[in-house]
Amino acid sequence: MIMGFSIALVVFSLLLMLLVLMHKGKGGGLSDMFGGGMQSTVGGSSVAERNLDRITVVVGLIWFAIIVALGILMKLDS
Repeated sequence: MIMGFSIALVVFSLLLMLLVLMHKGKGGGLSDMFGGGMQSTVGGSSVAERNLDRITVVVGLIWFAIIVALGILMKLDS
């Protein structure tokens, strides 16, 4: 069971990194390094950006829940 949660943690960590890097830069930072600062701001956020925000929050909450579950399982295992 711990191995399954560990694999899920690695998968969700990589997914979370990918989702964070996909966000449009709001000025300065790592996203400018990958071309995020070259886009013009038309104003407001599009539906795609809002959905990306929602997906990122959900994946982040799942990531956090996996960490808590792993901590509890490891404490009970020892």
